[in-house]
Amino acid sequence: MAGKFEPQNAQNLVEVIKRSPPFLALDANKVADADSTKYCDRLKNSETCVCLISVGLPNSFIPQTYWNLLAIVPPKDLRLTKIDDEIFKHTMETFPELAKEPYQNLTKLDEDWMKSAEGKERWRVFIAEYEKKVKDHNFGSLIRTDARGDLSYILRGLVTRIQFYAIEISRNRLGLNDKAHALAKAEAEKEKLEKEAKDKEKEGKKKKKSSS
Repeated sequence: MAGKFEPQNAQNLVEVIKRSPPFLALDANKVADADSTKYCDRLKNSETCVCLISVGLPNSFIPQTYWNLLAIVPPKDLRLTKIDDEIFKHTMETFPELAKEPYQNLTKLDEDWMKSAEGKERWRVFIAEYEKKVKDHNFGSLIRTDARGDLSYILRGLVTRIQFYAIEISRNRLGLNDKAHALAKAEAEKEKLEKEAKDKEKEGKKKKKSSS
């Protein structure tokens, strides 16, 4: 039987802070180690998007990987596991306060409630259900505490992997990440244009130097 969950005592807390393994993704049943940005580029023409995000990544990279995915894939089309439907249904049934429109408790997480005795116990029971269904279900993962925000440090919280899936799958299905998608897409386009400008400037200098 799983014990009470404490985010600060997550099994891989040290790894979350220190380790830097490659981004892991599963697309059309093909596993690949890839740079998140390059992998996201490949998702543009992919009808099926199933992504397994490694949470043994540095603090700054975990949310960035998911942010990159949101920039490319419309939230309602983004699948994070093979059992998204089951996780979504279970989340809505187990936590009716998250399912209540206009979904304020899902949009902005109540960290005090999640850390309360009641919150911990309800999440403990939920998390235990996925011990044999989701690999490393109890590993720690960073999450945006407010779905309307970007990747600001103050908007990050620490949860288990299955909690990350439960919350983000629900946000995606209910349209709560649509604003984040727009923000991430605009940010990615801006970065692309800036990179193209720098590359063009660099190429111009290179040609000028070779002709002199």
